[in-house]
Amino acid sequence: MAGRTKTIAFANNKGGSGKTTTCANVGYSLSTLGKKVLLVDGDMQLNLSLSFFAEDQVLEFAAGEKNLYHAIRGEKDLSDYVIHTSYGNVDLIPSSTLMSGIEYELFTKWQRELILSRGLEKIRDSGEYDYILIDAPPTLGGWVMNILCASDYVILPVEASPWGLFGVANMFEFLENVKKLAPGLELLGVVITKLDARKNYGRQTMEVLNQFAEVTVFDTVIRVDSEIEWAQDNSKPVMVHKKNARSAGEYLELAKEVDKNVRRSR
Repeated sequence: MAGRTKTIAFANNKGGSGKTTTCANVGYSLSTLGKKVLLVDGDMQLNLSLSFFAEDQVLEFAAGEKNLYHAIRGEKDLSDYVIHTSYGNVDLIPSSTLMSGIEYELFTKWQRELILSRGLEKIRDSGEYDYILIDAPPTLGGWVMNILCASDYVILPVEASPWGLFGVANMFEFLENVKKLAPGLELLGVVITKLDARKNYGRQTMEVLNQFAEVTVFDTVIRVDSEIEWAQDNSKPVMVHKKNARSAGEYLELAKEVDKNVRRSR
């Protein structure tokens, strides 16, 4: 992919993994490190958009035509769909509840796996952003394949719980199939989320992940923190909500690790 911009998808076919929260807070943390970040909300649940804008604004975006659904449906240049947040180095392409029908919209299109990649081409080539972060829905299908084909890397958040690893083997298999279309796609790493230090699930999760060959697990772990939910309730990144929150520091460290791993892989 041309230019210095690097695109990272946050994906997991299991809901509740902390995927969107990780995408939002890593994105904001990268911005505090001096990186210009574009967030792309690829999920009909709108949660990435709600991480930066109040509910009434997000619903307005979703009801209008300046959102990802209309861009993908019309195979438009996505640079016309960028919305500035109140944070200087963070922009957003919002989602719509109509994304629930995106698989149908893609079905009849030519080279449908590459529509998002083509839509992002002008943005990537401009070099305006250091990172484009895409929040994928918790499914495996044509739209997630689109997201992965548009990405240089994928990060897989995994919840440290008894069911957190459910389906992770399917996710790895799906990634291998996508690589047949996008051979440059790289699994940047797995990040363990929602770790409760009082329980043994973190160790168990790590033991299972270590069984998969060539899978990198980030050193930074995101522990359970009520401040994350309070931040979400206020439509803010946790670092903005409470700078000294434990999770704010963890997301910052994860962002540093992400940036380091990307620079190392170039």
